[in-house]
Amino acid sequence: MDADLRGKKCLITGGNTGIGFGIAKALAKEGVELAVAGNRDEPGAIAELENLSGKARFRMTDVSQESDAVAMVAWAIQALGGLDLFVNNAGRALPESVTQITSDAHYKTLDTNLTACVWACREVARSMIPRRAGSILFTNSTVRVAYSYREASYRISKVGLKAYMESLATELAPFGIRVNQISPGHFRTPLTASMPARVENIMKTQIPLRRIAEPEEIGPAAVFLLSDRLSPYITGADIVVDGGLSIRPLPIYSDEEIEKMNLEE
Repeated sequence: MDADLRGKKCLITGGNTGIGFGIAKALAKEGVELAVAGNRDEPGAIAELENLSGKARFRMTDVSQESDAVAMVAWAIQALGGLDLFVNNAGRALPESVTQITSDAHYKTLDTNLTACVWACREVARSMIPRRAGSILFTNSTVRVAYSYREASYRISKVGLKAYMESLATELAPFGIRVNQISPGHFRTPLTASMPARVENIMKTQIPLRRIAEPEEIGPAAVFLLSDRLSPYITGADIVVDGGLSIRPLPIYSDEEIEKMNLEE
């Protein structure tokens, strides 16, 4: 089904690596023109996006700084000639146990994952309101419902992000601007690359689909939520893409026993 996104103009943060790159590639394949902001340059990624969409620009940005976030949105509007879509994907995880949390790591996490979104969306909304149209998407996380150790600050930021998404969706609805979020589970990204094989194997046993996702698998859900043709009546919603991790059952039965109980006459 045609998502009717060709020629749309999108700013995406963290769109040149990991899950953000998976979303950016899906949009590029739909013909979306992209302005990508990130804290590290990945020329190969931007070249790939440009080959797919015909237009992809990159800006080095520290979204945790209000001035950088404001300048980023202004740059994207100028580079693309306006904004139809915004994907707030940039994220940071600085693991610390609850008795060892430092103010530096705590505030860096909140400033990158939550506060940066507030500053960017303020500017994006101001540009979309006069046209009374637009679609905004947040990348959240299933850490909100499936806690991981040493991620208290990260979880706080993601719980807050969902609350902010709902506020933004409510206040922008009268202007025809939709706001939604996508919540990935465990994907193969630079953030998870250091996970030991032993831990990854354990992780798979907790995921009902029994595998780790690739970044490209997040793309279709993002396209769906950003498209006014495919999801015109959806706002304030959350699509979970986690292989069932957030609803994982107690590990009482083996896969063989689960199959058997569902094949018995």
